Amino acid sequence: MILDLPLAHAGIDPDTSGRTREGLVGELLDGEDTVVVLVDELGDLAVAGSRLDTVAGADYLELHGSTHVYLGRDAEGRGHVLAIGPRHDGHDYHDLRTVMASMPAGERAVAVPALAIANWHRHSAFCPRCGERTEVEAAGWVRRCHGCGTEHYPRTDPAVIMSVIDGSDRLLLAHASHFPRGRYSMVAGYVEPGESIEHAVVRETREEVGMEVAEVIYRGSQPWPFPRSLMFAFEARVLGTPEAQVDGVEITDARFFTRAELAAAVAAGEVGLPGVASVAYSLLEAWYGGPIPAPGP
Repeated sequence: MILDLPLAHAGIDPDTSGRTREGLVGELLDGEDTVVVLVDELGDLAVAGSRLDTVAGADYLELHGSTHVYLGRDAEGRGHVLAIGPRHDGHDYHDLRTVMASMPAGERAVAVPALAIANWHRHSAFCPRCGERTEVEAAGWVRRCHGCGTEHYPRTDPAVIMSVIDGSDRLLLAHASHFPRGRYSMVAGYVEPGESIEHAVVRETREEVGMEVAEVIYRGSQPWPFPRSLMFAFEARVLGTPEAQVDGVEITDARFFTRAELAAAVAAGEVGLPGVASVAYSLLEAWYGGPIPAPGP
């Protein structure tokens, strides 16, 4: 069964055929109906409460050094433009991860691609081929190098994340060294060059917890704009009831839970779960059979 992942829903029509029209962004920024999404130079979004704090095109003040991207049009035909650059006065900026779960689904579906391409622009000012500066073209969807003429397009990094389940239907959760104390999540990792996503599931499970996967089951995908990944979700079935073997560096602890054991650990505050907008939480709910009971005081 394919999971209904929270970030897998399209927000606006990307209008890919309109990106090449000369002067498109300038026209949109002069329009009253245009919606301008603000992202600062560190990748934080302008947010008011749990909603995007957008600006109408006619009210937008372009600051020096800003980069603009045409995101597309919504159901009402309004153009959306992303403005990446210095912070605008009167707006609060936040890491999307801190507000993503409570953000309305329609706005979240705009914020996710906006942040992903903003992160690509922030890391693509120079050509990786010759080192010269690049210039934005095609309404923000191409960066051209003036030194060698190479065109660069937005990049997405494929990654796999999997619920490792043993022969007794227990779920493995792992604590990464960079997690806060008590936080556990699924095994995950990036796909390596020349590797299929299924092979990445097998390799990452072996590397991180020392187990051999017997069955790989695809469960869905969703973007993850931190910085610009595409997460492929799987179930990874292992035979018997093996014990996890962690390296103590990247993964410091990993253990299997029954449903009753996990519910008790969460209720006692011993185990913290991944955010509800993450693939990991959706995989967790799919195995558990519904929402995980909230922790106690």
